[in-house]
Amino acid sequence: MGFLWDVLIDSVFDTAELIPFLLLTYIVMEAIEHGTAGSAERIIARADKSGPIVGALLGALPQCGFSAMAATLYAGRVISAGTLVAVILSTSDELIPVFLAYGAQVGRLGSIIGIKVVVGVGVGLIVDVILRALHRAGDGHPHIAELCERAHCHCADVEEGEAEAEGHSHVHHHDHDHGHGHAHAHGHSHDHGPHGRWWHIVRSALVHTAEVTLFIFVVTLLFGLVIEWVGQDALATALGIHPVRATFLAALIGLIPNCGASVAIAQLFLEGTLATGPMLAGLLVSGGMGLLVLFRTNADTQQNIEIAGFIYAVGVACGLVVNAIGLVL
Repeated sequence: MGFLWDVLIDSVFDTAELIPFLLLTYIVMEAIEHGTAGSAERIIARADKSGPIVGALLGALPQCGFSAMAATLYAGRVISAGTLVAVILSTSDELIPVFLAYGAQVGRLGSIIGIKVVVGVGVGLIVDVILRALHRAGDGHPHIAELCERAHCHCADVEEGEAEAEGHSHVHHHDHDHGHGHAHAHGHSHDHGPHGRWWHIVRSALVHTAEVTLFIFVVTLLFGLVIEWVGQDALATALGIHPVRATFLAALIGLIPNCGASVAIAQLFLEGTLATGPMLAGLLVSGGMGLLVLFRTNADTQQNIEIAGFIYAVGVACGLVVNAIGLVL
């Protein structure tokens, strides 16, 4: 029981050291996401044939929401399949906060993100070209109404509410400019908007930090017990002998529709357990909640399976190529 207590204490301290870095990073990430999500959606929707390029660049931003957004847009046929694939392959997910929390070199992090973006752009463009050649790219028109009917999201009610709120806001500002007495009361209520938004950002950051911290603790504890029981040298030797197996397994872990998958892969890489090839395979496939949202919103289940399988194959292929050429990041 002595070694179990030692591993538990080490896991607690190792995880606690990461909390301030994770919290600060998530606050920045939430601020970026709340400030740019709507603009990003409009940019992707208007990108047309350059969609995979724009999608891959947006997917590389430090958050995991763009993959879910892209899956919904694809389900409504607003964006192409190539754009969806590009976003998922380039999504940085939890890669950036974990690397920053561990104090990894910025150049090392930039190289990994750069590879993900290049792969996302290249594969996304090829997918769109092939689908157009096979006349499987769709009819070129969005099907948002069908998506809304399946989701029962009452978009019309939301749009009417937003239009009414916008009109009320316009009247409020107009009255305020003319110094009407009741404008001050409305203005007092309106001043709470920015504070409410920042509280939402901080609260979301706290929730994300708690979830990732718990996941890191569990992974650290489990792998600490394994390493203590097996022996670090024996474990490193076993993983070194089977890089191909590690590549397939890492990509399979990346398919898990949870932000924690990329946390585990990045952590194992930074600790030296995973080589560059398996790490890239897992992180290319790890697209946050994108695939889960795709299965939820897109009615064609067979198509969803094909997309997930294709992304897995791309991740494994890239990992095997990296293994073959001996690239080390």
